[in-house]
Amino acid sequence: MTIRSILHEMKSRSSRVVQDGSAVAAVDEASDGLSQSCWAHMPQELLREVLVRIEASESEWPPRKSVVACAGVCRSWRVLTKEIVKTPEVSGKLTFPISVKQPGPRDFLMQCFIRRNRSNQSYSLYLGLTNALTDDGKFLLAARKCRRPTCTDYIISLHADDMTKGSCSYVGKLRSNFLGTKFTVFDAQPPHAGARMTKSRSTRLVNLKQVSPKVPAGNYPVVHISYELNVLGNRGPRRMQCVMDTVPASAIEPGGVTPTPTEIFLSNIDFFPSLPFFRTKSNSSDSLQSGPVITQKDGALVLRNKAPRWHEQLQCWCLNFHGRVTVASVKNFQLVASPENGAAGPQHEKIILQFGKVGKDLFTMDYRYPISAFQAFAICLSSFDTKIACE
Repeated sequence: MTIRSILHEMKSRSSRVVQDGSAVAAVDEASDGLSQSCWAHMPQELLREVLVRIEASESEWPPRKSVVACAGVCRSWRVLTKEIVKTPEVSGKLTFPISVKQPGPRDFLMQCFIRRNRSNQSYSLYLGLTNALTDDGKFLLAARKCRRPTCTDYIISLHADDMTKGSCSYVGKLRSNFLGTKFTVFDAQPPHAGARMTKSRSTRLVNLKQVSPKVPAGNYPVVHISYELNVLGNRGPRRMQCVMDTVPASAIEPGGVTPTPTEIFLSNIDFFPSLPFFRTKSNSSDSLQSGPVITQKDGALVLRNKAPRWHEQLQCWCLNFHGRVTVASVKNFQLVASPENGAAGPQHEKIILQFGKVGKDLFTMDYRYPISAFQAFAICLSSFDTKIACE
């Protein structure tokens, strides 16, 4: 029996659930129906062999949807599938939503592209399926620009049509200062044990009602980005620096490791009743706060943009993007690891993130270990923002 027929059977079982007016009860009954399915009691040895073969055969999108479909059959299938599917660092594949929070591959650059929609100030990140950039790609993340009196926010979401901080698809945000020279990337969930959350709203505002979410959307700073002041424009292209708070500097060394999340917690606020919370002064302080002052933390990885060279014949600044960038733009950049104590090695010449323009509203974004797609996307979003004092 094919995967499609299995999913059809599971869907038919779920549709027979009796609706008694309670959404929570319906979900519980549907879960019980799946757990009693004949597929849930397949011998573990046979099930593992089937899933291993599917994982090995479906290496590219869109056929890789079969791997995700297997994880949706029932709980036992989901647990075993998650054990078999490796992280992008090892496999070089993006499979589940948590993959966008996990570090990229070590041996090559993961090729993605960003589409900009000027009409609604939104940006969409896709995984490139071909080198031609003519396909639609595999959708990964979306962001929407929100202007505020003292700063600019970019809300990042897993869903292109639901980009609000109160939604269950919210994964983080990028916030700038007034001049657009300093940015802070916030993660909605703690990137590692012991992470500290900055001041934010303790509850989410939904339909003018505040509710207490199961897993509150926090503001955990994970990246600090700074652009060097260049008011007169006499210092050449933009100069930027990124302090990766959650990535140790030793991660780029041979055998180095970095924290890798295994679960992405999404709270569904529809299942929680409204509670009588009152607004406090801390609510307004969140909109004015632009994040902590950018300082290099002890042992944190620091990325800097690779200095371009001046081309005498073309009379312009040039970088070698190996064909991935075709249009000159002040937004184009390549990031490499900044050496500690001035001691540069071969690992400091590897390009960790590169971003550049290939069309009017089309940009390429290639990243690798030790940063994730979410971190790379947020850093690239900072390049779109207007910088009053940088050019």
